[in-house]
Amino acid sequence: MNINTNIEKPIFIQIAEQLEDSIFTGIYPEETKIPSTNEFSTLLNINPHTVLKGMNLLVDDEIIYKKRGLGMFVKEGAVEKIRQKRQGQFYDQFIATLIEEANKLNMTKNEIITLIERGYDNESNSN
Repeated sequence: MNINTNIEKPIFIQIAEQLEDSIFTGIYPEETKIPSTNEFSTLLNINPHTVLKGMNLLVDDEIIYKKRGLGMFVKEGAVEKIRQKRQGQFYDQFIATLIEEANKLNMTKNEIITLIERGYDNESNSN
């Protein structure tokens, strides 16, 4: 994890996002224990309450849960929940904007699809 204090995004949100990403990419598999708030605060040199505030966002989203006396664990189904959340964000951030701009340019659905396919073809050729 890497916290950037030079951006406007609050530290607790950065913690939640990075922890969520670590779960999504398999660093912390479902039903496994994640480091404690004290471990994260020592690693990142930040206040444990800030870490807890970030973790609580993931508890509220039902990504992680607390086992009394044992610590925090990744909830079963967390990866799929994160995937669904991110697909919704992807639509809101990219697709809706793409369609809005395409409408301004009087582009058809097929023209947009052709451009997307061209992008995929270019990407596969560069790999």
